[in-house]
Amino acid sequence: MGGPPARRIACITLCAALLAGVTGPAAVAADSTRDRARAASHAPVPGADALLAQVTLLANLGIVLTPVTGLLTAVLKADNGQLPTDQATALVQAAKDAIAKVTPAAPATPTAAPTTPATPGPLSPRTTTDHRATTRADLAGDALANLTKALDTLLKAITSGDATQVVPAVNGVLTGLVNYLAALLLSGGLPAPNLPGLPTLPSLPGVPVPVPTVPAS
Repeated sequence: MGGPPARRIACITLCAALLAGVTGPAAVAADSTRDRARAASHAPVPGADALLAQVTLLANLGIVLTPVTGLLTAVLKADNGQLPTDQATALVQAAKDAIAKVTPAAPATPTAAPTTPATPGPLSPRTTTDHRATTRADLAGDALANLTKALDTLLKAITSGDATQVVPAVNGVLTGLVNYLAALLLSGGLPAPNLPGLPTLPSLPGVPVPVPTVPAS
């Protein structure tokens, strides 16, 4: 009686081994294909790093806007635009701290090459790029200095007891904030707006425009 069940068990075991031998390599191949497809689907698109830097810059604008607008809202809702000194100082300092977090570092100054006499001609691409980067850094630095000064003026106005000082101080901060955000956008290389009806962006001050040379007759 023990013979047939034993043979059946052996037959089942043999079939299972054969099935594993057939499906095993196919399963491994399928897993490898899925792994390659998964890796390909997670590969970043070309130019993703540069675009992510621009997206991060836009996110940083919110870091600046929230504390500054919070400060201005508190001032404009306060009695005669006056706040207790400790509260006013804390709000202004929070705005300054947020601005410091997103202020780009100035690019390293390029090493000056030995000067040699040269005939007038168009600026080289390297010279134009360096000058433009320096100009953008200067622009952002000036905007930051003006915004910081405007925040200091606002702090004095909202703790002075004189309501007539508040509105000009608030306008100064708003102007300084807009200028600073515009300088950040220019320094970040974001695409220029192209909505019909919008004015074109002005060129950066101090950036020379290459002039083509005219061959001598």
